[in-house]
Amino acid sequence: MSPPAQAPAHITSLVCAVEPARALRFLADGRQLGRWALGSMNTVRVGTGLYKGVSLFDGSVSYVRPVLDQALGQVDYWVGSEARQLSPRVAARVLPHQSGCVVSLAAWRSQTMSDARWARLIACHEAEIHLVQSLLEQTRRPARRCLS
Repeated sequence: MSPPAQAPAHITSLVCAVEPARALRFLADGRQLGRWALGSMNTVRVGTGLYKGVSLFDGSVSYVRPVLDQALGQVDYWVGSEARQLSPRVAARVLPHQSGCVVSLAAWRSQTMSDARWARLIACHEAEIHLVQSLLEQTRRPARRCLS
């Protein structure tokens, strides 16, 4: 259930059948972010720890700096429309669980965000948590290269 439009924060979580360390590495990888973050798809590295992606909604560019806190099992995503003006408005948290780990996405509403934009962000996070789960649980393994 979605919170009311005036809610200052939103969090969504799912259990993922992978080791917590794997989930945390995935969530901290700015290139992988471009596979599941609907507002920042197809990320490319544009600086040390800084990535640029494109919104599926309107083609706008966003910048993201994932900051990993290994001890907390958390990734803070510093985001913004300009590379030099980022704020920590989104976070992912990974906690151990008997079936693997719990992955949570949390977002905090900025003071200038419209009700429509906030509602879209909430809907995105509800979809993105399922994308994260699916991508994490895929059994793809890197192809082995033969050395001659």
